Amino acid sequence: MRLYFVRHGQAADRLLWDQPDALRPLTEDGISRMEKSARTMVKLGLGVDLILTSPLVRARQTADIVAEALGCPVEESDAVLDLDVDVLGELLLETLSADSLMLVGHEPDFSQTVEGLIGGGRVAVKKGSLIRVDLFSTYPPQGELVWSIPPKLLAL
Repeated sequence: MRLYFVRHGQAADRLLWDQPDALRPLTEDGISRMEKSARTMVKLGLGVDLILTSPLVRARQTADIVAEALGCPVEESDAVLDLDVDVLGELLLETLSADSLMLVGHEPDFSQTVEGLIGGGRVAVKKGSLIRVDLFSTYPPQGELVWSIPPKLLAL
């Protein structure tokens, strides 16, 4: 199974945001960059079967932009909010029919989850970046980091 991790795009400044953090949206620049990144994802031919996203507004907006470009369904999952290798294992059991799954969420969960999947190392998941991990075991989930594309390169 191929797993893709996309951290949400640039969101409104949390220090200036006066509403609940869950409602903090992408900025106009964040939307524009994610649209460019989504076009690059189409060119990469990712073949994503399903996108699972955190229900937080900024993640859902990111997932919707990517899903529209890739032409694949998107579902919200509270599990993506507190993602770790064990939670991911449970999610994978629910999505065994998918060959390729994209997760859209947050830090520090994504970095720690990718590090756990690949048996260690240090991974930084920047806002708007795309990471691919190929799993050789789905339960418990274990895999190999295939590539990581930083947001500036992805949005070219």
